Parts: sequence; structure tokens; C-alpha cells
Amino acid sequence: MADDHASKSISCYGAGINDTPNLDRLANEGMKFNHCYVTNSICTPSRAAILTGTHNHVNGVMTLDSKINKHNPNVAKSLRTGGYQTAMVDKWHLGEGKEHEPTGFDYWSVVPGQGEYHDPEFIGPEGTKRERGYATDIITDKSLNWIKERDPEKPFFMMCHHKAPHRSWECHPKHRDLYKDPIRLPDTFTDDYKNRAQAAKVAKMRVAEDLTYFDLGLVQPDGGLDIGEKMIDKWWFQDRKIPAPEDDVTGMKLIDKEDGTVFTFKTPQELAEFKFQRYMQRYLRTIQSIDDNVGRMLDFLEAEGLAENTIVIYTSDQGFFLGEHGWFDKRFMYEESFQMPFLIRYPREITAGSVCDDIICNVDFAPTFLDFASLRMPTYMQGVSFRSLLRQQTPTNWQQVAYHRYWMHRDVIHEAYAHYGVRDQRYKLIYWYNEDFGIEGTRPGGEEKEWELFDCDLDPLELFNCYHDARYAEVVTRMTKMLEDKMEEIGDEPVHPR
Repeated sequence: MADDHASKSISCYGAGINDTPNLDRLANEGMKFNHCYVTNSICTPSRAAILTGTHNHVNGVMTLDSKINKHNPNVAKSLRTGGYQTAMVDKWHLGEGKEHEPTGFDYWSVVPGQGEYHDPEFIGPEGTKRERGYATDIITDKSLNWIKERDPEKPFFMMCHHKAPHRSWECHPKHRDLYKDPIRLPDTFTDDYKNRAQAAKVAKMRVAEDLTYFDLGLVQPDGGLDIGEKMIDKWWFQDRKIPAPEDDVTGMKLIDKEDGTVFTFKTPQELAEFKFQRYMQRYLRTIQSIDDNVGRMLDFLEAEGLAENTIVIYTSDQGFFLGEHGWFDKRFMYEESFQMPFLIRYPREITAGSVCDDIICNVDFAPTFLDFASLRMPTYMQGVSFRSLLRQQTPTNWQQVAYHRYWMHRDVIHEAYAHYGVRDQRYKLIYWYNEDFGIEGTRPGGEEKEWELFDCDLDPLELFNCYHDARYAEVVTRMTKMLEDKMEEIGDEPVHPR
């Protein structure tokens, strides 16, 4: 699993912005899902949902500040009880210290917080140790070493969770010259947010305005311990100014502090497009190392004779905006943030090159793992196994619905509003309830509550809210009932008028 990896930046998904041959290999030799969705589009809650198979109001991990209770059950514990050797490497992000460390794993080595790209620290049962090298390479090394040293007579379950491509997007030096050709601007890059909820207008996730000089690599060189003291992950600073030459009175110049290069722009749009190109270069270059290391993992399984009987999955903890609607980051239920990439290979059961358009969610991962392991699914889990979909056999009663709830109302950096909603195979209904409910890391509400409905067939870019369009009255009624039924099913409490 990667962190913040948008489907569009995996070449088998067809956006044409980068080349990921090793990730594509999973799609070519297995199945690609086009409609895998996250139940809460933010790192920590998504990881909790994947690990436990439950929604966030049940597992208690609703925001970035939440911490998982190590005594709670999880899929690794079930697999280990069932005879599997289990391991977790790299990004944990579910709390630190004895009360929140990974449990259910025979081996674990994780980074504190977001971790570092270069010369990162790792935490394990024996304490903290700094490793020299590039994070994505080190994580893969640790994962492969554990597989090599395991008991070959027992089955194994490995969670290899990369830091990349999370912000601050620092690439391996060997990839610094990739993606220098301009990348096509998204059709919605200059979105004016008309006909939409106020949440879209006020969010501070705009490439043009909210990317910091750290994000753009203009303040210091990327690298590890050898470059001297680093200001690691300072992108959350409230000072969002980008360094400019002293003689700049127009705001149309930027200066690269590393080599002194001065960039001059004629218009705000030209400046915004420069930021977009720089952002995409940095983002895509970090993904190249992920693709390289997925290739290493696949080659290792082949060489060890493990490929035929090993299920390999690649996914992310949610989607990510790559300039769509002018944004970077995630959080929203809009498609680019809501959709997760999901590629899976298992030669014994999955037809090579198959594609699934049925809806699955991240709470369904754990039950599916247990299904393949022939182990009982605990009654606490709320997801369902989608093994039948992998056989290209969609049950007649398959629930084609994805539920999402984002609890972090007006977080201090991004100003994203709290909301929940459902999506079926055509429509998406969102309720912006705009309240904090005492959730940590959020601020008081009071903003106007709003509904949005999108016809994803006729309006795939999600530009036109048709909730109040009389032609969609029956759809509104049906989707509202779907939302309420789903909330009742999973035990989440609605706050919209009923």
C-alpha cells in the first residue's frame, strides 16, 4: 500500500501522465478495480478501516489525531491465530507508544508519524533506529528480508506500506530528471466552484494558492543526513509564502534557494501552471521508486517459487487530487479523492487482465483476506468478502453502494468541511453537515448545511449539483433512502433532516 497514490498516476488506469510498468503487471496478470472506494478519505482512518474491517465510528479512529486501541481485534490477529506469520513494515500512523503500537504482527518496523524520505528512522519492539538510504528502497528491503527469514512451512501475511507519494514528495536522486515534459492540465484546473456546495469554494487545497515553498522544493535541497540539518515535513507551517527576490513588487517571481534560479511569470495563471508542473514532477518521481520496488517484490516472488500461490495486492489509503478542481490533497468525497486504486493478482483464481466495475470499499479488504485464508470472519467486522467478484461472479444481491464520512470539520490547515454520503454505480449524494461534534483537530461549525447530488454518468467531472433539479427528484428520494439504510446498517448516526 502506498500513501496518497491517485489511480490516475498508475498507467494502467489510462490517464497517460506517467509510466508504471511493474504496477501495470499486476493489472495485466490479475484484476483491476475501477470502483474501489474509501470510507473516510484521510490516512489514519482509512488505515484503521483496512486493518479492522470496520467503519471509523466503530473503531474509534475518525481523524488524523486519532489513535488505535492496541487491544482491539484486527485482521492480523485473526490471521496469526489461524496459523499465519504476520509482518508490518513502514507507515503505521495509528499512534505511537506502547498503547498504540502495531499488534497482531510477529514482526513490525514502522516510521514515526509520516516518516522521512531520506535516511529515515524506524521504530520496532527493540526501539528506534535510523537507516541510511531512500525510504521506499529500505521498506522493500525489510519486507523481502522478513519473507526470506520466515518459516517456509507456514503461510504468511505481509503489509508493506510505503510512505511515498505523501507530501513532501522527495524523490530518489536517480529519478530527479524524470517527467520534465509538461503534463496536461486537468480539464477542471480552473474550476470556479459554481453550482456546488460552499465547501468546494473555501477549501485551502488549491495548487495556485496553498502549495508551500517546501512542497515545490524551492526552500532547501532534498536529501538525507549528508546535506546537513533538514527542516523535515514543514509543509504544515502557517507561513505559506513562497520565497521571492527582494526586488519583486508584482508577486510574479519565485526563487529557488538551492541554486538561485529566478522564475518570472507574466500572469497569475502562468504562475499557477508553474506550480502545477512542479508539483506533478515531484509527485510522479516519488511514484517511480514505488514502481521499481513493486517490480523487485514481484521478481523475488517469482524467483522463490512463491508467485503462483501468493495473493499480491496494490492499493493506497485513499485517492488524491492531481490538480482536478485546482486542488491537491484529499479529504473530499469527490471522485479523485474518494476512489482508491486496487490491483490484485492470484494466478490460481483470478483471470489475467480482468477488470471489475462492481463497487468495493476498504472495509471489505479484511474479510476478503480471511476468506482466502479459509478463516472465520469475526462478527465485529462490517465489511464483506469480494472473493466472488475476483472470480467474475457478481452475486445478485451485491450491494453496489459505497459509504463515506469525513469527520474533521474545518481542520486548521485545509478548511475541509465535515460531510457524509453514498455513491452507487451512477449517482453520488453528499450531505455537508458542517459540524465538529467535539472531534479533536476540528473547529466549531455554524456553516450552512447543504446537499449535493451528482450524475456521474452525465457529469463525470462533478461540476453540476443537480440536487434541486426537479428532473432528479426521484433519484434524490432513492439515494436518500440508500444513505439512511446504509447508516442504519452500520450503526452510524444521521444528522440530516428526516
